[in-house]
Amino acid sequence: MQRNPAERAPKRLLYSNLVFHRIEQQIEQTVREALRRNFDSDVPVVVEQPRQSQFGEIALPVAFSLARALKKAPKAIAGDLSAALEGQLPYVESLEIAGNGFLNLRLNRGEYAIALLAGVANSALPPEGKIIVEHTNINPNKAAHIGHLRNAVLGDTFVRMLRAAGERVEVQNYIDNTGVQVADVVAGFHFLEKRSAAEVQALIGDPAIRFDYLCWDLYARVSANYQENPETLAWRSETLHAIEAGEGELAAIGHLVADAIVARHVETMYRLGIEYDVLPRESEILHLKFWARAFELLKQRGAIYFEEKGKNKGCWVMPASAFRQSGKAETAAAAENAPSEEEAEDSKVIVRSNGTVTYVGKDIAYQLWKFGLLGQDFYYRFWKRYPEGHPIYVSSSDPAQAAPAAEVSFGGGKRVYNVIDSRQSYLQDVVVAGLRALHYDEAAENSIHFAYEMVALSPRCCADLGIALSEEDARKAYVEVSGRKGLGVKADDLIDKLIETAYAEVLSRNAERGEEACRAVAKQIAVGALRYFLLKYTRNSVIAFDFQEALSFEGETGPYVQYAATRARNVFTKLAERGEELPDFLSLLTKQTLARQLEDENLWQLLLLASKNVTAIERAVAAGEPANLAKYAFQLAQSFNEFYHGYPILKEPDTARRAFLLWLASYFRAQLLGTLGVLGIEAPEFM
Repeated sequence: MQRNPAERAPKRLLYSNLVFHRIEQQIEQTVREALRRNFDSDVPVVVEQPRQSQFGEIALPVAFSLARALKKAPKAIAGDLSAALEGQLPYVESLEIAGNGFLNLRLNRGEYAIALLAGVANSALPPEGKIIVEHTNINPNKAAHIGHLRNAVLGDTFVRMLRAAGERVEVQNYIDNTGVQVADVVAGFHFLEKRSAAEVQALIGDPAIRFDYLCWDLYARVSANYQENPETLAWRSETLHAIEAGEGELAAIGHLVADAIVARHVETMYRLGIEYDVLPRESEILHLKFWARAFELLKQRGAIYFEEKGKNKGCWVMPASAFRQSGKAETAAAAENAPSEEEAEDSKVIVRSNGTVTYVGKDIAYQLWKFGLLGQDFYYRFWKRYPEGHPIYVSSSDPAQAAPAAEVSFGGGKRVYNVIDSRQSYLQDVVVAGLRALHYDEAAENSIHFAYEMVALSPRCCADLGIALSEEDARKAYVEVSGRKGLGVKADDLIDKLIETAYAEVLSRNAERGEEACRAVAKQIAVGALRYFLLKYTRNSVIAFDFQEALSFEGETGPYVQYAATRARNVFTKLAERGEELPDFLSLLTKQTLARQLEDENLWQLLLLASKNVTAIERAVAAGEPANLAKYAFQLAQSFNEFYHGYPILKEPDTARRAFLLWLASYFRAQLLGTLGVLGIEAPEFM
């Protein structure tokens, strides 16, 4: 029996020792108990890292939180707390009062290192419930572009982070196959080019044609035609109705276009190591009456009302009061509380006057299903299997195509992350408001908009790609892309260009390794460069993509971090070339030996930093910021490069010190590889 992909066992960082993470947890628990016992207080305990390493490894600012309640100076409280904690904290060698009341903790370096060397088993309990992350969500009407890559890479990395933190995660890619963008391409084929469904099918099957590229150009042509001939906008309305009804030639073309484009999108994203569990399609939300069910619920509970006047006459709308103040306002029954004129202007249309449903209406139904609140489910058809064996399913309205119920089970999440760009914040607020209006407050609280800003291109990148710019655009810091205008970088073209550029560099350095090996490494470098570039900026930053910056081996880049991992690998390659094996670290490195070696502050700081990857991941998850983990990987790489240059490991004559340096290099490499894996970046064999 095929297991549900979302039921895959979550994998906490098995390659990472959990010592530092466990120490933090134990300190928090012990300090909470000491506060209750000695101060009769339940103030939150925050564990911080001192701003400067000479102040120790952990700082507790809790005395400042207690000062007002106890009417006592924080420094005096810190002294009392220090006395209460004396001898109670494992791995802690000393407690020191600093500043006006900080309590700084210093770890016993020998005990800490021997615990890392021995390893700590992961005894975490299985997670309760699962998390759903929806990302990518590209309109299936043309080739994916660079902006879509930021969405997919952010979503995929966040999924990896959650799984590394022990969560069970289901990955969804919502397919809007009944929307305006698909309708415009269908209208282009049918009305502009006079093609039949059979002719469109032939185009899809023609190996000489990149169908998603063809649709990219057609979409731009249709958009231009609408501007030049506004009367042809009637094509869009007719096509939308046909697609939503699922009948006739237009619907047949819509089905062909969407499925073919989705297949291309999935292939494109797999080039970056991105996989999905299920592809819920908007057409099934309509055909299986998901929307009809949600529509009835919204009407019954007064969440929407029928507008009888003004610009929204004939529409079903949600009053503005429902989603003001971040969607937390109460929604009164529409029959009893008619909106003011101002509110009516701001009200959100859920169903248009022509009977078609807006995006946000269907998304409310979809969000209800994600939380298992709709009382209905899709059928699921097996779609394909990734090369590594992981299956992907697509929603269906046909029970005859459905996989056995025991085989798959999707939806019903405890928390839902919607990775959608920040320009959709208003619509996401409306979706949450819909949940609240239906009195699903817990679901509303756990419905999280994982927002991000757009990706643009640097003028230099445009030049590299052969995109002609006006003099005005060439002077700008970045150039925005536009799918409707056909201005932008197709994702596959970008990946190909990065691979070819990296290949030329790798081959020039490693010609003796052969073209095939160099091309494989070039792909790893290109993917690593692209993923890291898209991840290193915080989500609220606009990115101006630049080829030369992304592929640089210097600075905060993917290749720089990969190079540190490759350098670490080279240490052990050279060891093997000498006919030597790694020593038995456990027999050679005692607690006393480790403590003596770690008197070197540089070595201690490297070990400490490398041992914090579980903490780094969990804090990045809590902040919802993959950029924090990318920054941690960069810091690891910097620290190792300093170590690599400062300590000639294989030339070290002292046996114990050489064993220690080899262990430290081995431990670091495992931690960096693990962190890179969570970022979706591979470490090349050579560079």
